[in-house]
Amino acid sequence: MSIIKNVVTLCAVGVIASLGYAAQAQDITTQHNEHHQRLLQGQTAVYEEINLLDTLAMKELEISENFNLAAELYGSDWNQERVNPYNATKMELPDSMTIDLSNFSIPHNGYITSNYGWRRRRMHRGIDIKVQTGDTIRAAFDGKIRLTKYERRGYGYYVIIRHDNGLETIYGHLSKFLVKPDQVVKAGEPIALGGNTGRSTGSHLHFETRYLGMDINPNAIFDFNNKTIKTNMLAFSPKLLASKGPSTIHVDGTKYGYNNGKSGGSGAATYRVRKGDTLSRIAQRNGTTVNRLCNLNGIKRTSTLRPGQVLRLR
Repeated sequence: MSIIKNVVTLCAVGVIASLGYAAQAQDITTQHNEHHQRLLQGQTAVYEEINLLDTLAMKELEISENFNLAAELYGSDWNQERVNPYNATKMELPDSMTIDLSNFSIPHNGYITSNYGWRRRRMHRGIDIKVQTGDTIRAAFDGKIRLTKYERRGYGYYVIIRHDNGLETIYGHLSKFLVKPDQVVKAGEPIALGGNTGRSTGSHLHFETRYLGMDINPNAIFDFNNKTIKTNMLAFSPKLLASKGPSTIHVDGTKYGYNNGKSGGSGAATYRVRKGDTLSRIAQRNGTTVNRLCNLNGIKRTSTLRPGQVLRLR
């Protein structure tokens, strides 16, 4: 009996031990699976982080590539002091240009209170839009902030943005900046708050559109009544620059004026050379080109000008 009892006891111990080993093995398997799941979750988080970084890198590259389009036009000139540091002339511009306007935003939904053009013997190079002090002003197109500054007898607080499409826009009489120079902005992004600073008689936004420093009538680009644009692609040619007053560009059969950054030529057929004059300066003053002056007068670019000499302008 004792032998049988001992055998039974040993068998029971063996079964218990087997059950213990099985339970231990199950625990190890469970721990392994949990560890595996944690590794997979961590791996997913890493992949998500990599994908996020790749997305941000691609976005930054896209912004950089887009801005290079404007960089080709303006070169290394990134002046953060002057509104128009370019001094471009008709002669220096490409023969033809197409400006992509498709990605746009109306800077503010207010109505026009003063239009582009001559005003009390002064050229008003933009339009005035009614805003209340504190209203949000938005970027017209994608671009980069070139300048934020204050001008007591002019724009007041103002922002200039150089856009990917080659345009620059100016926002004047602001009360507060929401951006800083060199900051990249998207169309519609808040850049400032409206105000009544500088040479202003009431709260409004002075808004200009320029190309290489030359002002274009914003009405040629935007339909402010319907809060949209006139055309997706604006054909702009320096040949449209006139010698007398603001010139015109045609958009969908409609004429819109723009000015070459000067007060316009005299409209005279001849010009009498004064001391210190150069062909380039005479051409700029009278809305023509050096080449045309040379052809009309049978002279060369290197010809010496004499005070009192009369030059044909047209």
